[in-house]
Amino acid sequence: EAGDGSKRRRKRRSDEDELCEKLRSHRLNAKTTKKMKLSLALLAAPALAFAPAGSQRTPVHMEAVRSDVAAAALGAAALFAPVAAFAGDVESGATIFAGNCAACHAGGNNVIAAEKTLRKEALDSYLAGGRSEKSVMTQVTNGKNAMPAFGGRLSDEEIGDVAAYVIDQANGDKWDE
Repeated sequence: EAGDGSKRRRKRRSDEDELCEKLRSHRLNAKTTKKMKLSLALLAAPALAFAPAGSQRTPVHMEAVRSDVAAAALGAAALFAPVAAFAGDVESGATIFAGNCAACHAGGNNVIAAEKTLRKEALDSYLAGGRSEKSVMTQVTNGKNAMPAFGGRLSDEEIGDVAAYVIDQANGDKWDE
């Protein structure tokens, strides 16, 4: 039986290594890869913490620590998992933006309403809900005034990626680069 636990751990490590390799092969940016690794760690920690004691070789004095690890893992998951789940891919967002948004918003501008740009000051002033990925996602999904709704044209993930790109550009004052 002890050998089975060892085999499962090797298999889990192999699966994690394979997923990491797939992430690298898709050339995700460092920020996205870091978030994915955090998500994997948050998912794996409770599994390890709650694994049956018989499947692990743990000294008796470590059993008390297991409950602390379990509590910490659950707390970390509650705090960080929503962030990782909603974080968009900036690089993918740039590509989607170029194909769907740049006709009106090239360089962060607005060809219809010149004052309503995608720069941080304008987003703070004009975007319902303020300058956040969630607010950009709402506007892109539903449209507003002359801006059409993209909810039927783009997936939720694509809209999230565009929102991440727009906020990244605005927060970093990158629109005119």
